Amino acid sequence: MTANPKLAVWKFASCDGCQLSLINCEDELLKLAGKIQISNFPEVSRAFEPGPYDLSLVEGSITTPQDAERIKEVRKQSKYLVTIGACATAGGIQALRNFADVNEYIDIVYANPSYISTLENSTAIADHVKVDFELRGCPIDKQQLLEVVNAFLHNRKPNIPHYSVCIECKKRGTPCIMVMGTPCLGPVTQAGCGAICPAYNRGCYGCFGPAETANTEHLAEWLMHKGMLKENWVRLMRSFNADAPEFKKESKRHE
Repeated sequence: MTANPKLAVWKFASCDGCQLSLINCEDELLKLAGKIQISNFPEVSRAFEPGPYDLSLVEGSITTPQDAERIKEVRKQSKYLVTIGACATAGGIQALRNFADVNEYIDIVYANPSYISTLENSTAIADHVKVDFELRGCPIDKQQLLEVVNAFLHNRKPNIPHYSVCIECKKRGTPCIMVMGTPCLGPVTQAGCGAICPAYNRGCYGCFGPAETANTEHLAEWLMHKGMLKENWVRLMRSFNADAPEFKKESKRHE
């Protein structure tokens, strides 16, 4: 009898929100449990089985020398490695340190800075090892996560949209809030959230990172023409996905 594929879930520097998205699958996770073997998932169980693993889901960014070595070991044990969430795919909110002097922050925050061992930058998993797929979001969408797991278990490409949040607004019949004067990152942000914020008259914050061929330069030009201050635009670019290449380049352009 063929053994079920082995799944492992790993945590690096993060808030655990993306792992909670997997736990929140509830009924769907119970169905999956009959088709996969959850071999390593400390968030939900002490049970542990050594690799190799058929699929590893990795949450969190690389921020310490120890983690930079640990992710290499995870990669060696994994047939497929999928990163989940903004921390794993773009350094996360902690990547704001990449635009400042990390040692200055350490001196301010910690009573004994000499005990802190950290890298200068917070970086995505893909900056250190080969990644088979990146699932964006802060946090990720549970239906997209189930789609990715199912896809890799059946050796096919995940069906995840790469268009912008604006398409999701159209699908749910939400009027464009930028037309009404509210700044929004929807035109340059990848879909995945269902356009929740615009549905409540709030601009998109860019939780799912840059959309395919995101024209951040043009959006910046339009918003500043409407009165947005340069420093406010930089602040918009530097949030959950501050180290995503498209957002990082755009924010640095206005420094």
